[in-house]
Amino acid sequence: MNDGFLFHRKTREVLNRHAAEGYAVVVPLAATEQHGPYLPVFTDSIIGNHIALEACRKASSTMKLLLAPTLTIGCSQHHLAFGGTLSFTSSTYLAMLNDIGESLVRGGFRKIIFLNAHGGNEPLMHQAAQDLAVKHDIWTASSSYWSLSRTALNEQNAQDMGMVPGHAGGFEASLVAALEPDWIEAPDRAAQPLHPQRSWINAGPAGSFVGKHGQLTGADGYTDGYTHADAVKGAECLQSIIQSTASWLEQVVNWMNERMEVEG
Repeated sequence: MNDGFLFHRKTREVLNRHAAEGYAVVVPLAATEQHGPYLPVFTDSIIGNHIALEACRKASSTMKLLLAPTLTIGCSQHHLAFGGTLSFTSSTYLAMLNDIGESLVRGGFRKIIFLNAHGGNEPLMHQAAQDLAVKHDIWTASSSYWSLSRTALNEQNAQDMGMVPGHAGGFEASLVAALEPDWIEAPDRAAQPLHPQRSWINAGPAGSFVGKHGQLTGADGYTDGYTHADAVKGAECLQSIIQSTASWLEQVVNWMNERMEVEG
């Protein structure tokens, strides 16, 4: 199986050569945080790492692309009250993303892409991508997997499993069940709410934030129940997410390459 796109498998000499050859670097972002009473705290990292790995495997077959190691701790301050969470503050996390970008720039790379799997990381990821592009003569891009695959997931009626992506609900449970079923504690489906709990995730129009102290992840740390979780459908959704993400990576890198040729 092709794994020649993995940044961490290379020597410094090979990476220096790849930087000079114009390779883009994808930096996957995830989290280690509470996911309700049944899903593992590594949920976002399980899902995010798989998507990044398989999407980059596809995209790297047609372009110069490297996948950095997944950053498995993110900005999860709103989960700390529930326990089972490792987190950086927002200021620390933003600084870390900028430092990772600075490291790649110092290493000669001029195309940096952040790929995210945890909602709390998203605004800081976009800010870091912008900061790096303002400071250096490089190209950056950033997105979360659910944004890239929204159309495909809607076509698959992924919302039938639960809020998409939600937090620790039916949708994420379906994805984890497709990847690591043994990591899920057997849920009492009858005890889970059928409908999404009130939370910032579904409050207001897209792009808005509405929140209250202590209620940023649902009343008990999850947004919806597992009643309609489905491992088979979860596997189908993962394939759509991977394809959507690979297509986006190809589009973004090709666009970067075209612009760089124009600019000389």
